[in-house]
Amino acid sequence: MDWFQLAREKEARMIETRRYLHQYPEVSFFEKHTHAYIVQRLEQLDFEINDHVGQNGIIAKISGNKQGPTIALRADFDALPIEDLKDVPYRSKVPGVMHACGHDGHTATLLTVAELLHEHQQKLKGTVVLIFQYGEEVTPGGAQEMIADNALMGVDKIYGNHLWSGYPTGTIHTRPGPMMAQPDEFNIKIHGKGGHGAKPHETIDPVVILAEFILSAQKIVSRTIDPVKQAVISFGKIQAGEADNVIPDTAICRGTVRTFEPEVQQHIYHKMDKLLQGLALANDITYDFDYVKGYLPVYNHEASANIVKEAANTLNFRYHDADLMMVGEDFSYYLKARPGAFFFTGCGNPEKNSEWPHHSPHFDIDESAMKYTVSTFMKILELENVL
Repeated sequence: MDWFQLAREKEARMIETRRYLHQYPEVSFFEKHTHAYIVQRLEQLDFEINDHVGQNGIIAKISGNKQGPTIALRADFDALPIEDLKDVPYRSKVPGVMHACGHDGHTATLLTVAELLHEHQQKLKGTVVLIFQYGEEVTPGGAQEMIADNALMGVDKIYGNHLWSGYPTGTIHTRPGPMMAQPDEFNIKIHGKGGHGAKPHETIDPVVILAEFILSAQKIVSRTIDPVKQAVISFGKIQAGEADNVIPDTAICRGTVRTFEPEVQQHIYHKMDKLLQGLALANDITYDFDYVKGYLPVYNHEASANIVKEAANTLNFRYHDADLMMVGEDFSYYLKARPGAFFFTGCGNPEKNSEWPHHSPHFDIDESAMKYTVSTFMKILELENVL
């Protein structure tokens, strides 16, 4: 089958679907309207639908006449609390909420796969499970809840995709083994002793102590971790005080740690805590240190990653090995439970202003990229002997 041509024939409707979803985004765990829209579309097709899996997930199954494997494909459908600043006709109509990561495109592509499977059901040798997942953007995410609610029951392998503005439109990227990091978060509050800015000797300045911690923390990665291992410590928020002549009682910071290996993650946590202990001892302060572990790293199974590569090459797409990325994805939990692979479809195109980074208020996708995802999914099913 020429899956690319079949996907191209559905491109106009797929773009219409994506733009509708883009105009009516809903944040994680509150995707009521989006959920209803997906169910309504699936009810028009020959699928067995299991609604409200986990909290708000949707499972749709379709089977052929022969006893073949069961392959799952997943898309997420939540949006982000970001104001949409694009000047386009399909700009978000919901104040302060937008699809700034491409999940609208993911849902549109999987609904298109559903239509193709419905139209070619007679060619099915096994079973395809379509997983529409809520809450990917906010930990603990929707994947774990859906898995606990038997989303993967009977599934042999699973595949997922992410449209990616950092790669050129239409390219396909994956790699065996580690591909995306574990995104942990931390919150630190330094309790000092405030006072007048003109009399610092009468205070215990939490701002200076926090600054010392931030600078020292950078040496954890650069001087205590093997340089061939990947790790990141970044500070995203620092807050202290209200006036220029008052030393505050407290100072806070928030940030993220990104790692691929549990031992590196634990090393960073313990080093951060030791730094805080030392600062507390040296400066007579107390502190709160809240460290929240994020999603597991995404580890692709080698055989499945090779299937993605073969699918792209068979379709004559431009395939490249994916870069190691320090971003996170809760698709990792599916891959912990079943063999499979996650891959990227490039959707960055300067001519269509779609090279903005993910989670930017200007983010958009080159919608012509979606047909590459659809046809890759269909070719994967063919190579897995489901079609």
